[in-house]
Amino acid sequence: MRTQACHTCVVGVVALAALAATLAAPRLADAEDYPSRTVSLVVAFPAGGGVDTVGRVVAQKLTDALGQQVIVDDRPGGALTIGLDLVAKSAPDGYTIGMGPIGALAITRHMVAKLPYNIERDFQPIALVARGHLLLAVSPQLPIHSVKELIDYAKKNPGKLTNASSSNGSPGHVGGELFKYMTGTEIVHVPYRGGAPAITDLIAGHVDLMFESLQSIAPFARDGKVRALGVSGAARSPAFPELPTIAEAGVTGYLAPTWTGVIAPAGVPRPIVDKLNAAINKALGSEAFKEKFAKIGDEPAGGTPEEFAATIKADSAKWGDVVRRSGAKLE
Repeated sequence: MRTQACHTCVVGVVALAALAATLAAPRLADAEDYPSRTVSLVVAFPAGGGVDTVGRVVAQKLTDALGQQVIVDDRPGGALTIGLDLVAKSAPDGYTIGMGPIGALAITRHMVAKLPYNIERDFQPIALVARGHLLLAVSPQLPIHSVKELIDYAKKNPGKLTNASSSNGSPGHVGGELFKYMTGTEIVHVPYRGGAPAITDLIAGHVDLMFESLQSIAPFARDGKVRALGVSGAARSPAFPELPTIAEAGVTGYLAPTWTGVIAPAGVPRPIVDKLNAAINKALGSEAFKEKFAKIGDEPAGGTPEEFAATIKADSAKWGDVVRRSGAKLE
């Protein structure tokens, strides 16, 4: 009787194993054939913006590497939540992926009362694509030509200077908050609906300074329409090698780099994750890709999905502290 029961248990275990193998087989086959149709790359920004520009470069290179068309799907709005929510709730089959910028993955999550997704639970990092800088620039109408002069002026005139940003929760917003905290200055934040109108007002002298994505403000700095003082990364930018980092210029320890990467819904089979990661890393190593990035002021990044996840975690902790100190919120 006992022998018969044990035999029944063994048969049951074998049957369950066979069923599991049967269910897994289509997923493995799908991964081997991936991609067999068009892949959608969701961008949570309007067309023409910095992340959209990087996304279009990525889409073109992935199309070449994967042998299937990768199309950009711009889904702006909702403090970047509309585009990311679309990715989070898509089928985990690798046919809907998205651009994951620092703003969405590490900053605004601390400013929105209730996100429609959980970043750690609902997304699979694929690869970090680009690293960049914020450029600290002032209106040419100000008698300020260095970071030190800016700090001195701000301390002598508390609350008089205005710091424009492309929006509440943008890298430029929190980069400015970190600068104020580290320098002990009082500067009024003025959020805009986009970088373009903020830069226009900076040129006209309606606002005094701005921390803005290098790729957006670089043309105006090169033309002398705004006065560039420094960049926010750990090292100087190849696009502006003459400009010091803000840390070099006197704010020791200041670091506010930008980055963006590719993400997918959680649950995408690992073979598909690896295939996408390998294609992105290969593209990032090409000279054509490096040249395109140089033109927009960013630098190719790359690495493993785990390294991208670690970057998200570390920067989320850092900017969460900055947001809490500043009291900034997004309704």
